[in-house]
Amino acid sequence: MKAMRLQRILGLVAALGVITCICAFHTTAAVIIPLEVLGHVNIEQLPTITAQSPSSLIAFPFDESFPMTCEAKGNPEPEFRWMKNGQEFDPFLDPRLMKEENSGTFVIPNNGNLTEYQGTYRCYASNKLGTAISKEIEFIVPHVPKFPKETLDPVVVEEGQPFTLKCDPPKGIPPLQIYWMTISLQHIEQDERVSMGLNGDLYFSHAVEKDSRRDYCCFAAFPRIRTIVQKNAMSVIVQTKKSDTSPETANAILQRRPSLLTPSSARSETQLVKEEDLKLECIAEGFPTPQVEWVKVGHRLPIKAKLENHGKLLIVPRVEQEDSGKYMCKAKNALGEAVHYFTVTIEEPPEWVSEPESQLSMIGSDVLIKCSASGTPQPTITWRVNGVPLQEAPAANRKVLGDTILLRNAKASDSAVYQCEASNRHRTLLSNANIMIMNLPPMILTKEGEDYSAVEGKGVMMHCKVFSSPPSTVTWSKDDSSESVEGPRFAVHDNGSLEIYSVEKGDTGQYTCLAKNTEGSSAIDTMLYVKDPTRIVVPPEHLQILIGTTAQLSCLAEYDESFKNDIELLWEKDDMEIALNYTENSRYFVEDGILQIINVSHWDQGVYTCVARTPVDQDTASAWLIVLDVPDAPEYLVLSERKSKSVKLKWNPGDNHNSSTTEFIIEYEESQWEPGNWKELLRVPGNHNSAVLKLHGNVDYCFRVSGVNSVGRGPSSEPTERYKPPAAAPDKNPENIKIEGHLAHEMDINWEPLLPIEHNGPGLEYKVSYRRQDLEEDWQEHMVKRHSFVVKNTPTFVPYEIKIQAKNNQGWGPDPKIVTGYSGEDFPSAAPDDVAVEVMNSSVVKVSWTRVHKDKLHGHLGGYRINWWRLRSLVDSKKSHGDKHTLTIPGDRNHAAVPGLTPFSEYSLIVMTFNGRGNGPGSHPVNFKTPEGVPEKNPVFRVTDVQKHTVSLVWAPPLEPNGILTGYLLEYQLINDTEEVGPLQTVDISNPDTTKWTLRDLEPVSKYKLYLRSCTTVGCGLVVSEECTTTLETTSTLASTVGLSKSASPSPPSTPKSPVTKPTRSTIVPALLNVHSAVSDSFANISWISGGEHREFYIAYMNNREGLWKISEALNTSKNFHIIDGLEPGAEYTVRLINSRVDNSSIFEDVISTGSTGLASIHGGISTQGWFIGLMCAIALLTLIVLIACFVNRNKGGKYSVKEKEDLHPDVESQGMNDDTFCEYSDNDEKPLKGSQHSLSREIKAGDSGDSLVDYGDEDVQFNEDGSFIGEYAGRKEKRVSAEIKATVQTPA
Repeated sequence: MKAMRLQRILGLVAALGVITCICAFHTTAAVIIPLEVLGHVNIEQLPTITAQSPSSLIAFPFDESFPMTCEAKGNPEPEFRWMKNGQEFDPFLDPRLMKEENSGTFVIPNNGNLTEYQGTYRCYASNKLGTAISKEIEFIVPHVPKFPKETLDPVVVEEGQPFTLKCDPPKGIPPLQIYWMTISLQHIEQDERVSMGLNGDLYFSHAVEKDSRRDYCCFAAFPRIRTIVQKNAMSVIVQTKKSDTSPETANAILQRRPSLLTPSSARSETQLVKEEDLKLECIAEGFPTPQVEWVKVGHRLPIKAKLENHGKLLIVPRVEQEDSGKYMCKAKNALGEAVHYFTVTIEEPPEWVSEPESQLSMIGSDVLIKCSASGTPQPTITWRVNGVPLQEAPAANRKVLGDTILLRNAKASDSAVYQCEASNRHRTLLSNANIMIMNLPPMILTKEGEDYSAVEGKGVMMHCKVFSSPPSTVTWSKDDSSESVEGPRFAVHDNGSLEIYSVEKGDTGQYTCLAKNTEGSSAIDTMLYVKDPTRIVVPPEHLQILIGTTAQLSCLAEYDESFKNDIELLWEKDDMEIALNYTENSRYFVEDGILQIINVSHWDQGVYTCVARTPVDQDTASAWLIVLDVPDAPEYLVLSERKSKSVKLKWNPGDNHNSSTTEFIIEYEESQWEPGNWKELLRVPGNHNSAVLKLHGNVDYCFRVSGVNSVGRGPSSEPTERYKPPAAAPDKNPENIKIEGHLAHEMDINWEPLLPIEHNGPGLEYKVSYRRQDLEEDWQEHMVKRHSFVVKNTPTFVPYEIKIQAKNNQGWGPDPKIVTGYSGEDFPSAAPDDVAVEVMNSSVVKVSWTRVHKDKLHGHLGGYRINWWRLRSLVDSKKSHGDKHTLTIPGDRNHAAVPGLTPFSEYSLIVMTFNGRGNGPGSHPVNFKTPEGVPEKNPVFRVTDVQKHTVSLVWAPPLEPNGILTGYLLEYQLINDTEEVGPLQTVDISNPDTTKWTLRDLEPVSKYKLYLRSCTTVGCGLVVSEECTTTLETTSTLASTVGLSKSASPSPPSTPKSPVTKPTRSTIVPALLNVHSAVSDSFANISWISGGEHREFYIAYMNNREGLWKISEALNTSKNFHIIDGLEPGAEYTVRLINSRVDNSSIFEDVISTGSTGLASIHGGISTQGWFIGLMCAIALLTLIVLIACFVNRNKGGKYSVKEKEDLHPDVESQGMNDDTFCEYSDNDEKPLKGSQHSLSREIKAGDSGDSLVDYGDEDVQFNEDGSFIGEYAGRKEKRVSAEIKATVQTPA
């Protein structure tokens, strides 16, 4: 195995080619022998300082000890020694110092006099290869700063003269802070006249009398040593001018031009180090107190510059070279100016330009060690080797060439530590460079057999860390190939690592790293696996959501199948991972890649990032979550510009929560009339934050504001303070004045009263003024407190002028407007004359009249009304008053069209006028007749029998023939279930008394549509239609099972939207051949003859007054009868035979009435019995006698009774057919008629008739000015008499 490995390495060495790398440690790094190398071979190393104390070590009195740190490493272990102030210093000779073994560190305890330890220290770490040195460490023992004890004479100064109080603080550890205070520790107030300089002195531009005091104290604070010292108090005596001068000059201070107290000269120079703060000050004296200005000569002041100490101090923080130059301060007052120029120089401490670097070089090579630094002034470079100045340790192969040391043909003995020190007056830099000269064979420090995973399309780095001297050549090969990997996607870095760009699937495999130099070679194998990339395929989408709702962000990722157990789907908010603890208080839940945020709050707004992460890669996708909410309440409401009738309100808008504020609502609350009730006062656009509010007087207001955005209205602000404008006269008068006359000699005046807040003050009253408009008379005035007034004893309907003015204790309101009104109306006293009627057609007439004179109206003309009623039909001679109808014609008209009349009838009408009080008298009645028209539709058209080639029909005459019937037009055509229809066949029936017909020669098993119209000499009327299907064979006659009626009552219970199956001849008719019903007072017997096929069915019945269906148990056609008991005597029932309890398809339907007459058959089976025929004849005779008696009684005279007219028999349209019948009945596809199957005859109740107009009310019909119909045609439809149709009919002979 080892032999094969050796052969492979030798082969790789022979094939070194395209991709190679010279590998050693990077030349900029310190020479550090890795631990992996030391584990295999013992290599000597130069010492390296690893830890040292700072350059300045201050012995603060409150610290327990002070460590002088010096740690180093090397092989062999370095030994330590110290130098103090350039002299040898051995810590082990001082028992007071604490030492550590194998360390250069010693500790100075704070338990005695530390002054003897004060000085500059340096540590040396040495082994047999060389010496490393530390920076110089200054140990400072601070003394306690104190002001000198001295007696200070009082400062005596004349008023107006400048003076200075010296502080002269003691020296100490910076920073130093100076304060001027009194003995009672009150700060001395500083301003433009009095100020403290940078040196701590207190400067007075000119003295004033209040400067006299005896306790000026200077305090110096040293925070690093926690010390504050105080100077002895100083006294100042300001001598004021004597009062023996004139009063004008007494205590007057003479003005003088400025001069500088500091700096004292005209020019000065300032030097400071880069990054320090530049502080320039100019403190001037003079009277008036001078103002100080600053400029930079030839430039603008730096942007970062700022002024302090009332403009006397210019500060430029963290100066750079561009801040150097000439600055000028100018102190000036009205009498002149004083200037000072500062020349500012920015110096810099040393900075490395080229810091010497540790190197590992092979024997026999040339070694270059470079050291250079920049700074102002230019730093001085000093070289040492092993801590000894270079000139004190000469070497034949070493030369200094400017800033570089050259070692030619280096030997192992040239290994040493070179020190470079760069210093100027601001700082000293020290750098140790370990120069090691040795030869080593390659040692690969990367572990053998590492596995790497890479993502297709991304890059991967496979490591091969090599340590050797001279540097090794590193090559990479794949899958035991002797060829090196090559191409634009492959790169070997200086550290030996192989990087593959844009990895492909084919890159999977085993890779070998081979390192070789002159001393030997080494190799390792690694494995690369290429994975599918992780990719988010469904990223989260930006979301705007209302606060308090639930937000959902979706994320779906694709990844390599091998990572199915290692994939992580994480969520971050604003780059912070969201913790999912799934507790009851948690609002974040993730399920199937969906992040749910429960009860979204404002804090949830931000950027949400979905992170799909595998061990080798990750993909991210982000989306905004924007939380919408109503605006926050406005803040800082301020009332300003308070006037007698207005105030200005300002506010700061609240946060609009991502939805722009569209408007602000200003509300007010007043404390007198409706305290606590907020009312809207004004709305302003959302880009405004103030409004001028118009107010009423004497109202104690407070206001609040709320914002509105697309989400809704936000909370209201806190209310403002109250503001009560002064009382004032009313600024408006009542509105909506109404003048009405409920009685003929009165005039009622009403108005809307002023709202309480509109009173503007106490004592509100109204002055009502009125006068006749048609007469020249003075105003009649009345003061009232209510909001109505009645003027009595007025003439009927005359015009008045009225005005109403408001008044309170402060005065009158504005001049009122004059309105006009009329006194009370009376009924019109005249009827229209010359009423004439012009017949336009069979249903419309034109009525004209002469207008009523305005003097007879006694009020505002409302219009005219036409009342008309039908006297009789011209078909017969008997009179029967119809309902009265009314047509209202608004305005001043003299004609109108009356529509909706019944043709071939006699009518009567009257015309009257009306005003606001009511109707006037009616005109003389005018009678007229309408011409003949076409008949109405036939109320009954029914198929009674269907055979193979024939269909029997029966019908009833029209209820309103509208003329003399001349016959019927019967048409039919084949309409099988195809788009084609057969030709229309016509039967002209000229006998108007015919009410039945049989169509013959029809096609078997064919569907026909039948049409019937009634005719007069004018023409034929509207059509009614019927459909039916002929049979396959001729069968026995079905008694009432074929022509099925549709009941007006509700259908039996059925399942909504269930399919309805129509009965057919083949399934229904053979099952029940003949159906009968016999009825008593409390039960009914339903019987039938079975057609041979045994089927189940049900009987449903309903009390027509109650409208509730009841259904029997399942019955079989073989049973032949079923008894329905428990019926209500004297009631009408609808009976149906149905297929199932949930299907309302009926096999049979009939209406029966219970009574005390025993059985009453209603079908052909019983109607042929002799006793039944005799009974019917007796009933018919009795009915005829009653009719004759009623007719004689009516002809005796008397008024019509409206109640009796309403009791007439209802028309047959009140009943209909069942839409599931075998032969359907339709009325031109309109709503089916209603009818009964066994009899359509009813009694006709007689009524009285008369010509009185008093019985007719005032139902209105509105018309346009041209008389066209625009309103409701009022009046009740006449009750009509139906014709009798028997259940079975025969074809006329």
